Amino acid sequence: MTTNQPPFIRSHRPLIMGRNGAVASNHPVATQAGLDVLRAGGNAVDAALATALTLGVVEPHMSGIGGDGFYHLFDGRTGRSRVFNGTGAAPAAATAGHYRGLAGGIPEFGALSLSVPGSVAGLAMMHAAAGSKEWGALFGPAVSAARDGFAATHAYRHFARENRRRTGPDRRSAAVFLGADGDAPALGALVCQPDLAATLETLARAGADDFYRGGLAARIAAGVAEAGGLMDAADLAACRAEEVEAISITYRGYEVRQTPPNSTGFTMLQMLKIIEGHDLEALGWGTAELVHLMVEAKKRAFVDRERHGADPRHRAIPLDRLLSADYAASLSAGIDAGRAADLPVAGERADGNTTYFCIVDGAGNAVSAIQSINSAFGSGVTAGDTGILMNNRLCYWHLDAGHANLLTPGRRVRHTMNAPVIVKDGKLWGVLGTPGADNQVQVNLQAVVGMIDFGLDPQQALEAPRWTSVQLGQEANYPHTGADRLTVERGLGEAAIAGLRARGHKVEVVGDYEGPCSVEAIRLLDNGVRMAASDPRRDGWAGAY
Repeated sequence: MTTNQPPFIRSHRPLIMGRNGAVASNHPVATQAGLDVLRAGGNAVDAALATALTLGVVEPHMSGIGGDGFYHLFDGRTGRSRVFNGTGAAPAAATAGHYRGLAGGIPEFGALSLSVPGSVAGLAMMHAAAGSKEWGALFGPAVSAARDGFAATHAYRHFARENRRRTGPDRRSAAVFLGADGDAPALGALVCQPDLAATLETLARAGADDFYRGGLAARIAAGVAEAGGLMDAADLAACRAEEVEAISITYRGYEVRQTPPNSTGFTMLQMLKIIEGHDLEALGWGTAELVHLMVEAKKRAFVDRERHGADPRHRAIPLDRLLSADYAASLSAGIDAGRAADLPVAGERADGNTTYFCIVDGAGNAVSAIQSINSAFGSGVTAGDTGILMNNRLCYWHLDAGHANLLTPGRRVRHTMNAPVIVKDGKLWGVLGTPGADNQVQVNLQAVVGMIDFGLDPQQALEAPRWTSVQLGQEANYPHTGADRLTVERGLGEAAIAGLRARGHKVEVVGDYEGPCSVEAIRLLDNGVRMAASDPRRDGWAGAY
């Protein structure tokens, strides 16, 4: 790893540093909630629960208790990673045959797009395993934000305006998330969710089991039925979170750990292994040569994502082979340094809206977490009087017979969500992640390479100009189309952009900070300093003390 940082790499936000704890999330209110828990003596898991719940209130277009999540816990004492899979299964009535019989297949939003929400189960399992504060004591910030309202930001107004067709048809969603005129609320207007506040208070008091098998479950199921959805009380009752071991690779002396399938975190690990045999420092940060190599690695990994991404409880996934050095070398050997490959994937639009956060406490415990209701404002359906905005996760399924991700009742869909942890010599080195559907693993790759191979600090790595690649048939949501395109931010520079076009990439240039994703990251130094960083492309904010 070089210690000489390129002179053009600078950050516009300060790098936040502290020695006791750090939180980075996609909203300042949620970051503050996590920091307050750490300052009050809570551990990373306690802070994660408060942060996750608060994000679901202040970023309702991204996540919430009507969605799914993966929660990756690193134990600072043992060095062990534990992943809590909080993703729900397809409802019993949601068969491929049912949706093949619908005009247009799986709808993009509405009641027939929603699936069983698993995030509450995942959070509860993690808290039961390693939390130190009482469950109900960690709901205060979320309840307050729901009851008293959060101020509409520029980012919120953008998503509200762009997704009126989702929330507008549902009277409850429209009343809460849009202005009185049916447009986005004014900048600074308070978005209040009194029904959700009451539901959160019930969840705090009664516990997660009430959400799936109690009074809350009955109310959620009734609200979904009223809207015309397929999910019922039996589907909720069958939902269980799962604790699983992280998967990992070595990369230049670091251990990079990821969330296992049904997450497609393995795709990011594949990309790192494919490029590991190349001297990236010699190629140079931000050059056409470096970007081309990473894009070509991404294309090859995404072909395997399409072949193998599925619910591992029902399908064998050959991770040992996919993540092996020999297989990576064989894929790397097929990369032409002077020409972009045409590698469409078999059967799969990068329209996913999610949120990521990370926490490191004073004992070196960390949580790398990602949660989502899929598209912005999910299905657009609020479940009756619960105030819970439901996901549209059924859109991630395929309907093609024989596809690894074929819609099957009771199975978990393939998720683009992933939550990395990086370890060095058995100790926590960093946590990072981002929302962004198909773009997630690609942007995580760029941040990891920036920090490990080029010595960038987290804020520099997050603010650096980025790229994202789309292959034909790649898009995560049904009907899984996709254009052959490489999107790059203007800040990459004319020379690099020209070099990519010369190699045959179909380049689309967007403005500075107009690329996708919103990365959050925390680095832990040998002297105990936590360096926290947040992407300026959304409302993210980092804090440390």
